Amino acid sequence: MLWTLILALLVLLLLQSQLSVCLRELRSRGSSSSSSSSSSSYNATQLRLPGAIIIGVRKGGTRALLEMLNLHPDVEVAKDEVHYFNVEEHFRRGLSWYRAQMPLTLPGQLTVEKTPGYFASPQVPARVWDMNPAVRLLLIVRDPAERLVSDYTQVLHNRLTRHKPYRPLDQLLIKEGRVDPGYKALQRSLYHQHLARWLEVFPREQIHVVDGDALIRDPFPELREAERFLDLRPRISPENFYYNATKGFYCLLSAGRDKCLDESKGRPHAPLTRRAFGKLCRYFGEPNMRFFQMVGRSFSWC
Repeated sequence: MLWTLILALLVLLLLQSQLSVCLRELRSRGSSSSSSSSSSSYNATQLRLPGAIIIGVRKGGTRALLEMLNLHPDVEVAKDEVHYFNVEEHFRRGLSWYRAQMPLTLPGQLTVEKTPGYFASPQVPARVWDMNPAVRLLLIVRDPAERLVSDYTQVLHNRLTRHKPYRPLDQLLIKEGRVDPGYKALQRSLYHQHLARWLEVFPREQIHVVDGDALIRDPFPELREAERFLDLRPRISPENFYYNATKGFYCLLSAGRDKCLDESKGRPHAPLTRRAFGKLCRYFGEPNMRFFQMVGRSFSWC
């Protein structure tokens, strides 16, 4: 009986030893697999050239559109305007420099960059095509007269911040009783001229036009259309937006955290007489109609 008990005890000790060895092997394999998976995930995260670019327009709502698109889990955005295609110093640095300005993304995620200065720069369309003929382009537009006043307001603010004088808008815009076609802010609002250059390079279906005025009034419908254009899953919802009565525009809500655009957005416009604004609206009448024909839709502009 005693020998039987001793033998049974030895068998139990042997089994316990073998079980410990097996557990150690399993832990080692699990750790190795986890490390390999983590390493693989890390290696898959890369700086990628943009698959979509917001090309303009200046003071048209490009920052708002970028931040709203960034609500989507499959979108990563370049935080700053890169000005790669329209600034010669940057362009000479090559695509490796441009790629380095982009965010890290995983396979399947979309990199988006926005530089509103691209739209009105003649050399940019061909340069973008050379980078990627399949890139998707987003153009956000607003009432060109309102855009011009907003453009002037930003320049005026920057000048005053640096304690530099700047002429009133009426003096810059109106010469000898007529709208001055040489005023640069006005030229940036001639959307049809700039779009024509892009359509010489890219097919119309590769350029999605966003209504900037509608985006301010009710963001969700415009974002849903942008998702479709970019072949993104419909993940942005009305719950991602709430109206901030103090600021006077919509703010963003994601993962329980809210974000509003900076204080420069919604800045009161510089004064322009009603008479001068009326002349401006009449001046844009024909250019606006030409733009409507090019994009196949119309907008409620002055």
